[in-house]
Amino acid sequence: MKSVISNLEPKPSWSTLTIKAVIFDLDGTIVDFNIDFKAARAEVISLLTQQNLPSSLLSVDESVFVTLKKAKKHMKENGKEEQEFVKLKKKMLSIVERYESEAAQKTNLISGILETLETLKRMKLKIALFTANGEKSTNHIFSRFQLKKFFDAVITRESVLAVKPDPVHLEAALKALNVKPAEAIVVGDSARDMKCARQLKVLAVGVTTGLSSIEQLTSAGADYLASSPTDIPSLVQQLNKKS
Repeated sequence: MKSVISNLEPKPSWSTLTIKAVIFDLDGTIVDFNIDFKAARAEVISLLTQQNLPSSLLSVDESVFVTLKKAKKHMKENGKEEQEFVKLKKKMLSIVERYESEAAQKTNLISGILETLETLKRMKLKIALFTANGEKSTNHIFSRFQLKKFFDAVITRESVLAVKPDPVHLEAALKALNVKPAEAIVVGDSARDMKCARQLKVLAVGVTTGLSSIEQLTSAGADYLASSPTDIPSLVQQLNKKS
């Protein structure tokens, strides 16, 4: 496989607008993905079953955020007050935050990411992060690896009403950078990143440094694949040269 592969026909807007911003995912894209999400989901499910939610609704194969939606819907349908859900949500996210914090202390930078961020900054590009991680673990990673200086905006789960693949997460990043969808690219390692980008017609670059396979990334709508973050600056240069 080549370092960067074009998967789809170029969109018309790509030939008329210059790429001004790069929006990154965090786990699996900037740092190694090492959150024990299966254990986190199992603990969340245990909490919910203790609250009398039917186990048939819940699965360790689904993200905690999908589980949250199901829990909210079930509680509403069964006459539970909104305050009860808010309390339960807080407990659920505290479990997730604990696993994120543990992972943030042990994770390492993806090879080549610092070089990539430095190059993008020299190219005068705006850079943002949009992650389903919480602010606490994200700040720890940024402090540990001194990443804050590279980013113009950081959109964690606390910053939005819904996380990716819901487009409001990416919309918040675009708004914070003050760029149009066609002026940005999304770089991420998961199908959720690709789906989010495609919904807003933002160019989607799937990196094979995380959990998702090439097939999963392409099926979710990746326009390009990159085997290393160091491929990103040259891809932006190619796209801007075409425009």
